[in-house]
Amino acid sequence: MARRNKNKLFTEVEVTDAGAKGKAIAKSPDGRVIFIDNAVPGDVADVQTTQKRKSYYKGTAVEFHKLSAKRTEPVCQHFGTCGGCKWQNMEYKYQLEYKQNEVVNNLQRLGKIELPDVTPILGSEEIYYYRNKMEFSFSDSRWLTQKEIQSGENIENRNALGFHIPGMWDKILDIKKCHLQADPSNDIRNFVKRFATENGLPFYNTRKQEGLLRTLMIRTTSIGEIMVLVQFFEDHKEKRELLLNAIENQFPQITSLQYVVNNKANDTIYDQDVICFKGRDHIFEEMEGLKFKINAKSFYQTNSEQAYNLYKITRDYADLKGDELVYDLYTGTGTIAQFVAKNAKKVVGVEAVPEAIKDAKENAERNGIDNVEFYVGDMRKVFTESFIIEHGHPDVIITDPPRDGMHKDVVAQIIGILPKRIVYVSCNSATQARDLALLDEYYKVTKVQAVDMFPQTHHVENVVCLEKR
Repeated sequence: MARRNKNKLFTEVEVTDAGAKGKAIAKSPDGRVIFIDNAVPGDVADVQTTQKRKSYYKGTAVEFHKLSAKRTEPVCQHFGTCGGCKWQNMEYKYQLEYKQNEVVNNLQRLGKIELPDVTPILGSEEIYYYRNKMEFSFSDSRWLTQKEIQSGENIENRNALGFHIPGMWDKILDIKKCHLQADPSNDIRNFVKRFATENGLPFYNTRKQEGLLRTLMIRTTSIGEIMVLVQFFEDHKEKRELLLNAIENQFPQITSLQYVVNNKANDTIYDQDVICFKGRDHIFEEMEGLKFKINAKSFYQTNSEQAYNLYKITRDYADLKGDELVYDLYTGTGTIAQFVAKNAKKVVGVEAVPEAIKDAKENAERNGIDNVEFYVGDMRKVFTESFIIEHGHPDVIITDPPRDGMHKDVVAQIIGILPKRIVYVSCNSATQARDLALLDEYYKVTKVQAVDMFPQTHHVENVVCLEKR
């Protein structure tokens, strides 16, 4: 018996909103929400559903009857195939509007939080070429476009250096030009691909787990320093040095040229030895005269200019007078801790990643900051009553957790000590709203400021100031 296709075609659907994960939103004739992956609010389109759930559909617009006034022409030739810039077809002012709406809706609807007048979202001056870190993957069997498939041509060279197709771990889209990282990023990537192809250096095959070249990482800083890291799957000294010497000769401005030999199943480098081939094993970023050392494994906000604005807002919300003890939870490499230290009596930073704490200590020493201390460990295991007894009762807590938000034990500990003020920096306003709901009995939200770190995407950071009731 043939399986019945439950997918539906809805005609002339009006797209009314943009929601989580960058999806456009419409209503179906039967009252369900439709999440659409290729539309802009204001479009009217025929939508082919691809999934059906109890309260919603997922679908794709297959024919447009009316195009939204909020649309703009995408600048990138890879738009629609590459999943990196899903909102590139929407004017930037509307991107900001929907990001602001998402933050406010999450805090009010999920957190049931009473909000003050919300400060308008802080947009980015640079809406392209703003990223300071990009990672590209090699493949010997690149993703073919529909046009290439339909041409019937025999494509012999399938090498790719680019991004994963969304939802497909083994499919790589070859990128000619990416508009997210400033030059020489595109020049470096295109040179590496061309040189490797011309010299017969094997590109990685994910399914077979074979090949020489695995990934390429490029990091840049606002003071002009550049890091390039090539990840190799096979340990072949002659071929490795052939490529690395070529990169060095072609781009003498590179500050740090490094490599990793990784023959395990996944391509994460955090458990691998990073080897410096030429130059330093790190680069520096600078902010208000503070220098921050960044190595291959360091976390640093990927939009340097907006990171500076985010930290200024955080410092402003902390409202330090000079006599406060500040705890900086999830401190990373200690950037926020050091940024606010001159306004505080003392700052104590806590972070789970040992390498990050090592960098934080080195950065503080380099910057001549002697009123910060850093400790490593799982937050809910380190941030305990005995830790507070040893290091002092904080007047202000700054917290910048990962996307999952704070563990409930960490929230409980904050409630147990009740600092007079909390500044909560978040990259996920949904989990932030959950945590604020737990704090709501004890704290009142007095300030809210969203910051757009990632133009052309749906991602947004949010800073909230909480005062003790």
